[in-house]
Parts: sequence; C-alpha cells; structure tokens
Amino acid sequence: MPPQDIDRRTLLKLSGLSLLGATAGCLEGEDGEEPTTTESNGGGGGGGGGEETTTTESNGGGGGASSYTIGMVDSLTGSLAPYGERNTRGKDLALEAVNAVGIGDNGATLDISVEDDESTNQGGVNGAQKLVNQDDVPLLIGSVGSGVSIAIHDSVTKDAGVVQISQNSTSPELTTRPELNRMSPSGAAKGKALANLVYDDGHDNVAVTWINNDYGTGLSDVFAETFESSLGGTVSYNEPHDQGQSSYSGILTEMASTDASAWIFITYANEYTVMVNEGFDQGYNTAVDYYGAESTIADSIIENTPEGAMDGMKGITESAPQDQENYQNFVSEFESAYDETPTVWSAYAYDAVTVAALAIEAADDFTGEALASVVRDVTRPEGQEVFTFEEAAAVLRDGGSPSDINYQGVSGPVDLDENGDPPGFYQVYSVANHEYSFGEYITS
Repeated sequence: MPPQDIDRRTLLKLSGLSLLGATAGCLEGEDGEEPTTTESNGGGGGGGGGEETTTTESNGGGGGASSYTIGMVDSLTGSLAPYGERNTRGKDLALEAVNAVGIGDNGATLDISVEDDESTNQGGVNGAQKLVNQDDVPLLIGSVGSGVSIAIHDSVTKDAGVVQISQNSTSPELTTRPELNRMSPSGAAKGKALANLVYDDGHDNVAVTWINNDYGTGLSDVFAETFESSLGGTVSYNEPHDQGQSSYSGILTEMASTDASAWIFITYANEYTVMVNEGFDQGYNTAVDYYGAESTIADSIIENTPEGAMDGMKGITESAPQDQENYQNFVSEFESAYDETPTVWSAYAYDAVTVAALAIEAADDFTGEALASVVRDVTRPEGQEVFTFEEAAAVLRDGGSPSDINYQGVSGPVDLDENGDPPGFYQVYSVANHEYSFGEYITS
C-alpha cells in the first residue's frame, strides 16, 4: 500500500518489531531464551491439544468465533513474583468459570496469552509490545506494579487503541490516565487511612521510606500530605529506596537517627524482607513501631524472617466484602484448588478476567474500540446486579445491553468511574506471633 495509507496500528506494529529487536538482550535469561509464558484454553477451555487459537473474526460474543484470545502481562519473576503467583491462580479460576459457560451463542472459549514483565517497567513494555504488535490482542490485562502498568499504557496500549485493565496497580497516578482501567482501588484513600491509623495510635513524628517508583511515590505523597497538613504531624524522614538491593542498612540507620517513634515502609515483599531482617539484627523492631501497606503482606515475608521480627506491626490493605456470597464461593473454590485461602489480590485478577469476558460478550466486534465502548458499562451501578459471568451473560443474551448489567465482583462492587477506578474497600491488619490478622473495615 502507499505510505500515506498505512494505518496507525500497522505503523505501531512495525515500530514495535524494530524496538523488540533492539532490546532483545534485556529479555534473555542465562540460557539465551526469552522467559515468557503462553497459556491457552484456560481452566475449563475445552479447546484441547494445548494449542493457542487466536480468533480472526471481527464479531463480538454473539458471533461465530470459536475462541477469543486476550493478553496478560504479569510478574512471574522478580520482586513482584509473589503477587504474580496469586494473580495466576485467580486468573485460572476465572477462566474456568467463563469457559464453563462459553462466550456468545456458540460458546466460544476465552484464551489468555501471558507475558512476564520480570517486575520491571521495560519488561512490561516488552511483553505488551509482543502481545499487541505480534499477537494482535485487542485487550490486555496488566500489570501488578503501578509503574509497569503506566509504562505499558504510555508506551503501548494507549496509541494502539487496546483496552488495558490492571489487576493490582494502586498508585493514584493511574487516575490521571482515564483510558487505564483497574480492578484494585486507587491508593489515595489508602494513604489517607494509613496516615490516620498511625496518628490515632499516638505517633506524631514518623519516618517513611518508599520504593522508588510510581507506586511508592504516589502512596508516600498522599501519606505525607495527610499526616503533616491535615493531622499536624511531622515526617522527619521521607526518602526513597531502590528495588532489588541486597542491603538497606543505610536507610535504616538514617531512619534511626531521627526522633520518629514509627517507621512507615511503603515497599515490596522482597525489599521489606531484607529490611525486617536487618532491623531485627539491630534491634530496631523493639525501639519503634512498624507500619506498612498491602505490599508488606506476603507469606514469603513470614517465611523468610525470624519470629518476633515484625510483631506489633500494623497497616492498611485492600480487602473484599467477606460476607458477600460470590466472594465466599470464590474462597471455597480457591481453597479446594490450591489448599490455601486467597487474598483480595487474587480476587482482583479473577474480576479482571471476568470483566474482560463480559466486554467480549457485550461488544459488537472483537476490537479495541468496540471493547472500550462497553467495558465500563458492564460494571456500572445503573444495571441489574449480577454476581457471576453466567448470570451476566444470560441477561445480555436475552436482549440486554451492556448498561443493563452491573457486575458485582468477587472483590466487591467494581463500578468503574470515568477514570477507570473502582471504589475502595480496605481493612486494618496487624502482626502478632509472626502471623497476619485482620480487623476493622474502611470504605472510601
């Protein structure tokens, strides 16, 4: 075709392939192979044979396609891998539920092609470029880290017209990108709740260290603003730390040099584990009170720190409405499949897949533009409350429009607003006897 006739998506595909070739070295492991994962046919797919099938039909859920493939960028390795694992489990359970019903009148399967972001922004961009520019997915779920989700949006999905749904990203910065949908609420309300919790516990002078990315910056800014301007407290130390360091003793020494009676850790599981161990060695854990947010909750932290190292710690985490029947059903299925109780983060991943499937069911075409036009409508409170993909699909197949359904996620009401944000549902947690426990609920 003449140059002036090249469409925007074709141009993006050509430039994306060029960039992939230039950055291939960043993707290679020690054996020189690209560390990616492709999953097909899901938990209850029924496609058989283990072969991935990408639909070539342009019609949506009511059409004749036998399979619809979307993409997912998840943290399978690196600092965020503990969270990526729980996402994988939630995703698999959702796929099983969707494919037990099928999409459209002919019961097409939903497949998800997965790429590893290696817990880095560049890894996320690389994975998203492959999914969008080579695999032609019109919808992409991803990712865990806020910085990774933002990098994917800014570098890949926005200009390609691809719908993006982050399963776990909480930075307030995502709100400034209205096209970027997410299942987990903005951390703005959580930052305010954390500041109030610390202040109400009697601390008026605190030290904060935050991981040096969009997640850490966004949450620490809200915390500091609330603690100082709204509550009149003092943040005597407020400094970032880099991801993936073998030691953070310098940061802890600087925090200890202040008069702070509480230390706030806004970081990830691997980094916090190192800090807890070094703080325990220096006796800091008995001198000050520790506080954190959702990313300082992980089985790997408990498993890799000594007993008593975190006792007394408190924080704020996202939560799910545990008295809701569909959440209880989700917990039962999760425990049956994996012999452990899920966190709300697995529930967010479950809901991301379900909302994606509902958008495909409701859309006129399997394109980014068509999916974007309905993906929020299926969650809005004006419609009939539906608690499963099966219930929602039944309304749509009976002549209902996307706005006629209001999907109530296993993580709680989704209700995506004009910025792609759901409402917040939080819970206070604490650590005693080297175990996490959960108490009061907070809503935003």
